[in-house]
Amino acid sequence: MLPPVEQVRPGLWSIPVPMPRNPLRYVLIYALAIPDGLALIDVGWNSEESWRALVDGIAQTGHHVTDVRYAAVTHLHPDHFGLAPRLREVSGAALAMHGADAALLGHHSPADTAADEHTWNTQLAQLGAPTGILAAARVDLVRLGPGESIDVVLGDGTLLDLPGWDLRAVWTPGHTPGHLTFVDDTHGLMFSGDHMLPRISPNISTVPGELENPLHRYLLSLHATTTMPDGEVLPAHEYRFRGIADRARQLMGHHEERFTEIVTALVARPESTAWEISQHISWSRPFDSMSDRLLRLAVRETHAHLLVLADRGSIRSLGGHPERWIPTSRKEDTP
Repeated sequence: MLPPVEQVRPGLWSIPVPMPRNPLRYVLIYALAIPDGLALIDVGWNSEESWRALVDGIAQTGHHVTDVRYAAVTHLHPDHFGLAPRLREVSGAALAMHGADAALLGHHSPADTAADEHTWNTQLAQLGAPTGILAAARVDLVRLGPGESIDVVLGDGTLLDLPGWDLRAVWTPGHTPGHLTFVDDTHGLMFSGDHMLPRISPNISTVPGELENPLHRYLLSLHATTTMPDGEVLPAHEYRFRGIADRARQLMGHHEERFTEIVTALVARPESTAWEISQHISWSRPFDSMSDRLLRLAVRETHAHLLVLADRGSIRSLGGHPERWIPTSRKEDTP
């Protein structure tokens, strides 16, 4: 059962939209009243069930889906962008997002999709993932149609043209190259997307064609977040919370603990692949019980940590295929 549509503040509602067959269960879409209709922050997963939930949720705000004039998308993942093409077709809403993510959502031919799959499989094999993980079906991005593009490209600090609101885009790369949070200093609000969640840590993975060192960028984004004025955080998953700087520091601390855990695993098992390391560190559920999709996320997240540790000089790559890693010895640490 999903939580109800909730009026968070006058003219602001949260609408849970289901994510079928996903352990997160739903994504929270935020609807903001504007003089000529509604603006949305994120739009939801591309399925009929999700579309019905979005349309019904909008109706509970006293509006019709055709009243949506603007949709600001935090990032490119299907639970946030998935319904955007359909929403624009039905309502004429302007779609707005960061250019780095928009550039990854262009139309793909079957040949483009096949090339993507080959690149993904090559990377996963290099990380040491078994053949079965490579062969498993994947969830592709929802893309724009031929010749289509985003209506509004948002950059860091861009003000959103939404009368009655004081929203600006804040670039928080890491989870994706163009992840945005939306901050309203007048109302004391941060729409955090997946940048910060109240209980779980967002997945930060090395995805081919995206950021080369995503965790490094994410940690920089978190550090910048600690300087933001406090307010109420409205995340895309779980529940609202306060304490922006505290939560950013908690997430940075989580990754420092993860770095220590990975180095410890490498000391015990030198010359391990990212896949082998993933099997010997802790996860929110047993590694062997994860779906193929979650296993791909896990090994890529481990790889993201390895890249930062290598930059710090704590470990180094032996290269090879698959790539293997060892801890840096004290002798190697000495100038």
